[in-house]
Amino acid sequence: MADESKKWVLMVTAQTPTNIAVIKYWGKRDESLILAVNDSISVTLDPEHLCTTTTVAVSPSFDQDRMWLNGKEFPLSGGRYQRCLKELRSRASDVEVEKKGIKITKKDWENLHVHIASYNNFPTAAGLASSAAGFACLVFSLAKLMNVKEDPGKLSAIARQGSGSACRSLYGGFVKWVMGKNDNGSDSIAVQLADEKHWDDLVIVIAVVSSRQKETSSTTGMRDSIETSVLLQHRAKEVVPKRIVQMEEAIKNLDFPSFARLTCADSNQFHAVCLDTSPPIFYMNDTSHRIISCVEKWNRSEGSPQVAYTFDAGPNAVLVAKNRKAAALLLQRLLFLFPPQSDADLSSYVLGDKSILQDAGVKDMKDVEALSPPPEIKNNNPLQKYKGDISYFICTRPGRGPVLLSDESQALLNSETGFPK
Repeated sequence: MADESKKWVLMVTAQTPTNIAVIKYWGKRDESLILAVNDSISVTLDPEHLCTTTTVAVSPSFDQDRMWLNGKEFPLSGGRYQRCLKELRSRASDVEVEKKGIKITKKDWENLHVHIASYNNFPTAAGLASSAAGFACLVFSLAKLMNVKEDPGKLSAIARQGSGSACRSLYGGFVKWVMGKNDNGSDSIAVQLADEKHWDDLVIVIAVVSSRQKETSSTTGMRDSIETSVLLQHRAKEVVPKRIVQMEEAIKNLDFPSFARLTCADSNQFHAVCLDTSPPIFYMNDTSHRIISCVEKWNRSEGSPQVAYTFDAGPNAVLVAKNRKAAALLLQRLLFLFPPQSDADLSSYVLGDKSILQDAGVKDMKDVEALSPPPEIKNNNPLQKYKGDISYFICTRPGRGPVLLSDESQALLNSETGFPK
């Protein structure tokens, strides 16, 4: 290793997307290795709108491993973090940076400490897969820093040990987490079914109903479901294997009606498993149910699905529209039923790809107030609106996998000290 008196800092910054499962993962057959009871399939979301940025640094001056999450120091003592760090250190290779006079051997990595700073540009622990993006970014960035020469599939098996869904965030587009059969989890990895360009007609609108931390964590919820839900056992053995095959076909053939039917049915069954758990788990709320009702009525009135809905372990709705026209019509309906609480600027109420607002013919609050009731609910009496029940919308699309960021201004750690900026 280079002379410690130089107190050098070596850094890497990466950006990793979150993903939303359309065939859900719920329940583990092995708690410590995080091995699922069924396969799952997800869509990776555009990191421009939903991502984790992580900077990792190594220096002989660091006296312990430390982490900062969204600006606050976060303990790294948890078993999941320690497992990921151990796995990566065991696979590290020599690193040499001539212009900085840095030379790290494979053996040095066992004694060097790392600093990690991570930032989510979306609510943490609110059911938007923040832990998936977080652990995927942690593993991806540390693997680059430590010169780990594993392919994304092998890295996904490491990320899985931090958060199950994290394995799917190591690829863009449409991703399958193969549950695997081996007791050591070596075959429980993510594989890409299709990249983000494969089905680029799709538009995704996320209705953030609550950004509060959920009452029942996914880890606790899964454990309770495994122990008490009869429906979960039936779902894992009988239902999901068939749905996985059907969903792969729907994605391959760009078959939106099948994709929507499977996505909605699987989301509803996942939440039915939560209700079948003792004590029952309530991730959705009244606003979530109203969004489902809105989409179901519209899809039925059109005669074929325009939008699919899916809810993870939280009340926030992820709505997948078949194209931009459908997304604009969806946004019109949602803005009519769930207008902002105050005369807020629409730019702070609809985030992400704001051009969907233009497609919807909505420029400001006057346009929102002038929206006509959707035909399928026009005769509802009384016609009720739910002002302020949705915090904000994010308009996005299927996106790419993790990338390195070369611009030092995007780093979260100071390049000279290795501490948060």
